[in-house]
Amino acid sequence: MAFRVVDAVPLGGGSIHCAMRIEGTFADGARTCFAKTNAAENAAMFAAEAEGLVALRASGAVRVPDEVAHGVEDEHAWLVLEWLDLVPLDAVSGARFGKSLAALHRQPRERFGWATDNFIGATPQANGFSDDWLEFFRARRLQPQLRLAAKNRLPSRMIDRGERLLADCGAFFRHHVPAKSLLHGDLWGGNAAALCDATPVCFDPAVYVGDREADVAMTELFGGFPPDFLSAYREAWALPDEYRARRDFYNLYHLLNHANLFAGDYVARTARSIERLVAEIR
Repeated sequence: MAFRVVDAVPLGGGSIHCAMRIEGTFADGARTCFAKTNAAENAAMFAAEAEGLVALRASGAVRVPDEVAHGVEDEHAWLVLEWLDLVPLDAVSGARFGKSLAALHRQPRERFGWATDNFIGATPQANGFSDDWLEFFRARRLQPQLRLAAKNRLPSRMIDRGERLLADCGAFFRHHVPAKSLLHGDLWGGNAAALCDATPVCFDPAVYVGDREADVAMTELFGGFPPDFLSAYREAWALPDEYRARRDFYNLYHLLNHANLFAGDYVARTARSIERLVAEIR
């Protein structure tokens, strides 16, 4: 869509892209939008995000921002979305989001994975399709992060213990046959909010088809979701008793990614998580 920027106001909060509120003129008139920009070589990140928003919107289960346009011009890539006045999730909107997420997860899908690769934060996320969920999660999620950890020279013991975990993690899945659910994929508290009428909104997805528990698990990793969210999700679609053991296994993917991206305390936290998971298998 062709448009002309009239005014742009920088926004804080992003660690990967430059974000701004823009006033623009479009073929159908003037409007306010949210825009993200980065170097042209990062255009694939915006294309993947736009594709994920399309998939979530098509489900009809969750509210996401409408895409206005994305593309590349000269040295810059950009993604323009509708502007939404957002507030943090509270008891009402959190409960609504729990029910909406369960509705998203209940929609049947044919295979685990995704047709195209995308990104988890700034890290490439390999997809493809598989009929074996555990093998997909090992080969396309945890193993690439462990290889990246070795490349980044993170502690060798942590990496060795991580490999041990991958060899034995089938123990967490002896009685678990997950449904094939469309996942948001990066569902931490910063990627969900609400409109002023308490309609929940999610954004910045890293979509793929997987075990719904992986999405729910991440909502518990860094906080930011009101208790009413998980209560409403469980009411709409109960979680099995063994979910808590798999929760930490699924969240290891995001801890490893943070350790690879930011190092610092995330490395020690990741190492502790791996040790606990290995101990649970014994």
